[in-house]
Amino acid sequence: MKLGFVSAILPDLSLEEVLTFAAETGFDCVELMCWPKGKAERRYAGVTHIDASDFTAADAAEVQALVADTGVEISGLGYYPNPLAPDREAAQVYIDHIKKVIRASAMLEVGVMNTFIGRDWTQSVDDNWPRFEEVWTPLIAFAEEQGVRVGIENCPMLFTADEWPGGKNLAYAPAIWRRMFETIPSDHFGLNYDPSHLLWQQIDYVKPLWAFAERLVHVHAKDARVDQEKLDAVGVLATPLEFHTPKLPGLGDINWGRFFSVLGDTGYDGPVCIEVEDRAYEGSLESRKDALRQSARYLRQFIA
Repeated sequence: MKLGFVSAILPDLSLEEVLTFAAETGFDCVELMCWPKGKAERRYAGVTHIDASDFTAADAAEVQALVADTGVEISGLGYYPNPLAPDREAAQVYIDHIKKVIRASAMLEVGVMNTFIGRDWTQSVDDNWPRFEEVWTPLIAFAEEQGVRVGIENCPMLFTADEWPGGKNLAYAPAIWRRMFETIPSDHFGLNYDPSHLLWQQIDYVKPLWAFAERLVHVHAKDARVDQEKLDAVGVLATPLEFHTPKLPGLGDINWGRFFSVLGDTGYDGPVCIEVEDRAYEGSLESRKDALRQSARYLRQFIA
């Protein structure tokens, strides 16, 4: 496996600075954020380390030269909007940019693009399904044409009042993943697997590694701490941040030894990228860099 990080936590650094920091810190790879330039819609969004909007062969050559100079690989290109948003005009903007990021991934010979399925959070999973098929069948066909695998992160995206009650990403649980892959059976359609989102949903975060081994495109390393006293008070129907806190790997409730033991047994040998969303480390750029250094030291005991 290759240890990396998600570049969203370093928005103040240029692409060259991100890759240089990764090399100096001993990382193997980085997942690079590819949001369109402009105002961020939420925390950790709006970060642009590769601008895929008008990406050219010359742009690709420039990025590949930086990769060669630093020796740090690109694990995937990341863009996480809501392409099933009820506002069709906004959704189409997201869909169009997903295609641009897929194309950029192909041009860079990265071959991986990570994103969300999206969802109309006011409707049920069943009511969202026709839109899912309408949007994602052609998107995955396009990814196939480009030779790119799409990794869907399993974050429910229901942390804030405007995302409640259904969340803005359908792909939050194994039963829905099975339905997704039955509907679109392409081997270019898979998961960007984050165990922390299963933990706070009280889903076994190790068992699905076996069931979806062939669908593992990319892995995020983020931890979470569930406060049982708060959960006992508010219950699972509360907004999740009322009873859990995102943490650095090793500072939450994930058993990383067990996780990596099974992940390796499945045959997965791809990237594992640290995703920092721990507010305790967000006070400054140096604190965020320290978060990545600390996480790397911890995870290196599991990744040679």
